[in-house]
Amino acid sequence: MNKIVILTGAGISAESGLGTFRDEGGLCAEHRIEDVATPEGFAKNPKLVHEFYNKRRNQAADVMPNAAHAALARLQKNYPGDVVIVTQNVDDLHERAGASVLHMHGALTGALCAACDHRWMAPPEMAPDDVCPNCLTQATRPDIVWFGEMPYEMDTIAGHMSNVGLFVSIGTSGNVYPAAGFVQDARMIGAKTLELNLEPSEGASFFDEARTGRASEIVPAWVEEVLV
Repeated sequence: MNKIVILTGAGISAESGLGTFRDEGGLCAEHRIEDVATPEGFAKNPKLVHEFYNKRRNQAADVMPNAAHAALARLQKNYPGDVVIVTQNVDDLHERAGASVLHMHGALTGALCAACDHRWMAPPEMAPDDVCPNCLTQATRPDIVWFGEMPYEMDTIAGHMSNVGLFVSIGTSGNVYPAAGFVQDARMIGAKTLELNLEPSEGASFFDEARTGRASEIVPAWVEEVLV
């Protein structure tokens, strides 16, 4: 069976109550990206950055996976071939729905020591004076990939993209690289490509097929087609 690689973005979690980073009036609209999502911003004001991600962490804990998350977990479980889910999201809704996921941009549930690279489960609230449990240094930060940093799992993702049969992009804007280039990587090796989105992304023209609508509706419908 063809390997399916699925890339998910903020659009798949929006119906669970988690807005995209730039949603008007949302949590992220309260701050400049440079202040809360860059290494420079963290160095300048770690208290602000920790408070920002504490709010996001608690917000994510209060919502539930939706029908789109559940459908992808079902696909991963029942498809006779490989289904690899790569997400740009930092929430854990895929996992809570029962799926195994590669997190390109880290996860709100993770903590990272900037001094020794030790990782552990993040508590609900983090602060600048938190001590790393491994090296006892006050250098803890959210295990999030900020702007200007290298996304996680890139070698693993590249391996999967080298023999993908169908690449599917769900709920992504199509303007954040390197993920925005995955569709072109898939096309170069002759894989089929499909976009499922609320509206066409900036890279919609690169896909063989595009379907628009609410993720909670179009993703389960597509999964049913695949599993027939």
